Amino acid sequence: MCTTLTRRGFGAALGGMLAGPALAQAPAWPNRPIRLISPFAPGGPQDVPARFFVDHLTPRLGQPVVYESRAGAGGALGMQHVAQATDGHSFLITSNAIASLPALRRDLAFDPLTELLPVTLVNESPLVIAVRANGPASLADYLARARSTPGRLSFGSSGVGSATHLAGALLMQRAGIELLHVPYRGAGHLVAALMSGDVDSFIGDISLTLEHVRAGTMRVLAVTTAERAPALPEVPALREQVTGYVVPFWFGLFAGKATPPEAIRRVLAELAPLAAPDSELSRRMAERGSQLLLTGPEPLAARLRAEVPQWREVVSRGNITPE
Repeated sequence: MCTTLTRRGFGAALGGMLAGPALAQAPAWPNRPIRLISPFAPGGPQDVPARFFVDHLTPRLGQPVVYESRAGAGGALGMQHVAQATDGHSFLITSNAIASLPALRRDLAFDPLTELLPVTLVNESPLVIAVRANGPASLADYLARARSTPGRLSFGSSGVGSATHLAGALLMQRAGIELLHVPYRGAGHLVAALMSGDVDSFIGDISLTLEHVRAGTMRVLAVTTAERAPALPEVPALREQVTGYVVPFWFGLFAGKATPPEAIRRVLAELAPLAAPDSELSRRMAERGSQLLLTGPEPLAARLRAEVPQWREVVSRGNITPE
């Protein structure tokens, strides 16, 4: 009797094991439209790679990839939306603002280190220190003027707490200088402010300057990346004169934490051809002074781990409070 029960139990268990995977098998990914969220207003530098991703991925994944803007709170709204998404089909393309928000916003409702899945660094470009053609002749001249007249030499940024403001704050802390910060609402105002003489310099994306440098109306004194920029090879990297100063402007692709690992692997595999140096996207980014990366999850995760504490220190030392 006992033997009969054991056999029956084994038969039932075996049937359960055989049937279980078929019953529990998750539907293939993707099984619905994929959302690519930007936390910024349309028209920013994130639009270029994002729209290439949409056009490239849609036919290859067999589902529409929908690009949408969810701007607000310095990017926090869109980032939080993806961090809290439970559909497994939500992605975020964002700048390195994601690394500074924990320092700037006490009300941040998510932790970028734990509640978003890194997919890949998308691209990296230098920020630059730019002056008028009749301004300081070199980075050394600029730093000497700042040291001789503390608080007199001004720099414009794209807003309080922006990447360009924080880059200037870190420069002051690392170089031991005092600059006058003049915030504007967005990068679009920086060129006009500089050329009209409202500010002595600005810190901004390299793409703002290339046309003016070629026309001879603007001079770039330094770039903030670890190495000199291919678009301006004669311009020094800031760290050549300010030890340890490296502040690249980057964009990254993240996924909501409910996204299955195989989905991230699939997206990376499909995006891989875009990383070729001769791809149209690589060429478009190079025209803007930017380098396409698409290096996978770990470099993005490492970048975030390094920058979150860095910006906490900069914001604390600089007593920076966002507007």
